[in-house]
Amino acid sequence: MGRFRRRMFEEYAHEFSTDESYNAAYKKVKRLKGFYSHLRVYIIVNVIIIVASLNRHIFTGGIQESGLLDWETYSTAFFWGIGLLAHGLSVYGRDLFFSDDWEQKKIQKYMEKEAANTNKWE
Repeated sequence: MGRFRRRMFEEYAHEFSTDESYNAAYKKVKRLKGFYSHLRVYIIVNVIIIVASLNRHIFTGGIQESGLLDWETYSTAFFWGIGLLAHGLSVYGRDLFFSDDWEQKKIQKYMEKEAANTNKWE
């Protein structure tokens, strides 16, 4: 095996692990990293757009805030934000609102509540 191929194998050996829980965690971390990168680019680009709209008339008479009231300033952020929200929901999925053990916790809570109510009058 050549030096390059050996180095590539060592770098990506963790992707070919036989441990399923490791593979699942690795994929989740990669998806989270992708979402955070997407969020970072979203923030940087939209800050640049807002600053550019403020400085649109800088050469003709200073900064004018009228650019802050234009739909064009925020349309990119709005529509891209919808896409970013969809990306976030695909990454976090149902874990955002209902974790994997949410159902079990709720069932346990209601069972304890019911047990407390039945023992209350005895």
